[in-house]
Amino acid sequence: MLRCRSAKGGYGSTVPTTEPAARRATVFQVAPRDAGHGELRATRLQLPSGSQDDTMSEETMTKKVSDLYPVNAFLGGHAAEIQARIEALEKDRFASRFWRKDPDLWKSDPENRKSIANSMGWIDLPDKISLHAPALAEFARDLRICRFKHVVHMGMGGSSLAPLAFREIFEPGAEGLALTVLDSTSPSTILEIERRLPMAETFFIEASKSGATVESRSLGEYFHARMRAVKGKGAGVHFAVVTDPGSVLVKLAEERNYRGTFLNFADIGGRYSALSFFGLVPAALMGLDVEEILARGLSMMEACGPDVPVKKNPGMTLGVVMGEMALRGRNKLTVIASESLSALGMWLEQLIAESTGKEGKGIVPVVGEPLGDPAVYDDDRLFVVLCLEDEVDGVLESRIDALRKAGHPVIVVPMADRLDLGREFFRWEIATATAGAILGINPFDQPSVQESKDITKRFLEQVRDEGCLVEGKIELGDGPLQFYGIAPGAASAGQALSRFLKGARSGDYLAFLAYLPEASGVEPGLRNLRGLVRDRLKLATTLGFGPRYLHSTGQLHKGGPNTGVFLLITCDDPEDAPIPGQPYTFGVLRRAQALGDFEALAKHGRRVLRVHIAGNPVKGLAALEKAFREAL
Repeated sequence: MLRCRSAKGGYGSTVPTTEPAARRATVFQVAPRDAGHGELRATRLQLPSGSQDDTMSEETMTKKVSDLYPVNAFLGGHAAEIQARIEALEKDRFASRFWRKDPDLWKSDPENRKSIANSMGWIDLPDKISLHAPALAEFARDLRICRFKHVVHMGMGGSSLAPLAFREIFEPGAEGLALTVLDSTSPSTILEIERRLPMAETFFIEASKSGATVESRSLGEYFHARMRAVKGKGAGVHFAVVTDPGSVLVKLAEERNYRGTFLNFADIGGRYSALSFFGLVPAALMGLDVEEILARGLSMMEACGPDVPVKKNPGMTLGVVMGEMALRGRNKLTVIASESLSALGMWLEQLIAESTGKEGKGIVPVVGEPLGDPAVYDDDRLFVVLCLEDEVDGVLESRIDALRKAGHPVIVVPMADRLDLGREFFRWEIATATAGAILGINPFDQPSVQESKDITKRFLEQVRDEGCLVEGKIELGDGPLQFYGIAPGAASAGQALSRFLKGARSGDYLAFLAYLPEASGVEPGLRNLRGLVRDRLKLATTLGFGPRYLHSTGQLHKGGPNTGVFLLITCDDPEDAPIPGQPYTFGVLRRAQALGDFEALAKHGRRVLRVHIAGNPVKGLAALEKAFREAL
């Protein structure tokens, strides 16, 4: 049940109505049911009887997965291997054991068994969280009554990417608040939000499972200080936190009299939390139909249930294709998303990369790469098309058909409408966990993420002790481009890049790690670089803005296969912003994060080069493109 606690300590079954003149702080807590809460209900989850048969041909194999949730797949000659894997999983009672949360499907050692058992609370989340949808709607109404018009959601990784998907895919409801998702330590981004939004009409959510995420903690302190300058001791009414029970944010919210504290299920990892409070609180404040989103998720949960055979299970069959293709070298899962669904690709990127990229294995999600002709792709690709049914046009269909004819496996995942996002969140979570079982890894941990954080902390301690950040020696300067980590002897940027790329081989990917502002002109410049490298070298390319990617693909970069070639790009910050209580600024924090990841990648034997852009980043990217053309 949802327990709502007023500041005076009383409990009620509904959210207390909050009038501006008499506000009461509210704690939203997911508490255990009397019997079996957190376990599957005794009801049998199964598909309605349909006309599915057991015969699977090459072109129609996964199209037969579910009459309700079709996936159209061309498997490029791999149907027999997929069929064999499905039969093996059926023999192993995979579906029923999955829903019993059996750790042995992934790992059998005690440490991993414990980790897995404590991370599977998401599998019945659409059911158990739906009880709280009315209370979320009431909280949103409370904010409207108090004349809030904007909400800023501050978080990283799994705490921000589902909200970002809601923000980009949906328009706010008729009475919803305008949502801004802030998952950056870029000073220009932070200051732009501060200048654009009127503080008196803005509500802030700090979202962090642990409560100790350095980016969201720094952002929370910054905007709380700004709000105190406007509202004084009443600043807390503009804030809420989403976190796990017992985190430092719980006490902080109580001390500062925050308007709301949303305590999530503790047995859900961040990247599997889209349909928990981490995703649903901002969705509710946007005025979205949370009950319908959860109903769609519940329908997919039932379609993927314990009594549904793997071959008819829309999540598990997708996961079989992902895992089996990765084992056979097609581990570059390339997302082709219609424009309205591009943010879903970013959410998938974290889910897949952080779940599978470990023990030298992993599926590399390729998101946002320009769609090319079939000839520019190597045979390491698995294409996934995400589209709304009413957005598929003849041009896209013909280009997808060309990929099929060239022998590339292609999966098309249609969505009836935007509310189907609830279904797709759950489908892909099931699929990713299934792929993890096939790869033989634990899809619920992230053992390599902490390393970059520890090195960053060391750099920040250096600033605290010495008053400056030591960045190393510039080994080559060419116009606005300054290179670090190159072999000696290069006389120009083009030569430096040529030497750097010389070792790239078939099956590798080039990752652009951009500590740049997500401003006009920057992303198009990076997109041009991706297309150029892909077309000339047939390499898959990825793009991550720092520090966001550290909480998304960072685990894959250091724990996955050593097939990545990493170009880390930094730039000057024209302005900066202080972090309250710290001797360093947001600009210094972000630079320390870049240096920390550079060192961590090098420590893992990754091929990494850093280029710093002095001055305007758009002009610097133009110079970098010129150097790439010279190198290629």
